Amino acid sequence: MNRFDRLTAILIHLQSKKLVLAQEIADRFDVSLRTVYRDVRSLEQAGVPVIGEKGLGYSIMEGYRLPPVMFTEEEVIAFLMAEKILENHADLQNSERFKGAMFKVKAVLRNAQKKVLEEMEENIAVKHKVSEHNHLLNDTLPLVIKAIGEKNTLHIQYATDKGVNERDIEPIGIFQENGTWNAIAFCRTSKKYHPFRTERMLSVKDTGKPFQQTHISLSEYLADRPKDNGQSFPVVINVHNNMARYLTEQKYNYGFEQEEAGPTHTRMTFEAPCIQAFSRWYITFADQADIITPVSLKTLVKSRLQEMLEKVS
Repeated sequence: MNRFDRLTAILIHLQSKKLVLAQEIADRFDVSLRTVYRDVRSLEQAGVPVIGEKGLGYSIMEGYRLPPVMFTEEEVIAFLMAEKILENHADLQNSERFKGAMFKVKAVLRNAQKKVLEEMEENIAVKHKVSEHNHLLNDTLPLVIKAIGEKNTLHIQYATDKGVNERDIEPIGIFQENGTWNAIAFCRTSKKYHPFRTERMLSVKDTGKPFQQTHISLSEYLADRPKDNGQSFPVVINVHNNMARYLTEQKYNYGFEQEEAGPTHTRMTFEAPCIQAFSRWYITFADQADIITPVSLKTLVKSRLQEMLEKVS
């Protein structure tokens, strides 16, 4: 990236947040802090009202705006892909909001870019299995997001294996994993942070009551989150390469850690949160794989296969 392009990108970056640290800019553009300071001075000399100084961070004076930003063709296509993904993997409310934002983006595109977008729209698709829980997602996710932003406590009815219970939670963030949206929240009953699956929230009510304490961030929670039930089971299996290619996404549901591809087989290592669930999954491709460790998994798989044989005999 040449210096002119970097200065333009830095200006857009400064307008995207209330306060931007110099180190954040340095990390994004892979330059030294000294270069960042020099670039910011260049923007100031060009008439951009930059507020701040070295060590404290920078911001743009309120009210200052650039003319409509010009997007590259690659960025336009990336917006389209994001729209397709959100349409199938987010709640209806946020999906519609993004579509509204996309109309604003399209309004500032050049005619040639609009043509590219119209042509590509028919050539990009995101398939998603319709779930009976989609209506729950539409009802709960917007409320959870709103509570996170306003730092308000939610009262929820939550379905567990032991039945339905009610509790007050202070949500700190949401994340999607393996096709499921989870809300991370501080539970006032247990006095601990827990993940709550949105499809298990039977009802959600914003109490209007503010959080009772300051919480960690979502990124901090995810970096240190414990394994399910506080334990995991190390598993190593060899899978024939012809089968391994079909496990690309499934394996992440069972504690996948790493893999090493060989000439004919791929060795996969897992930290399985539930050995029972792992054994049932393994049986679906057992004729194309071998269990290296643990022995207890071999025993469990043999037992389950024997039960299956007895049922069909």
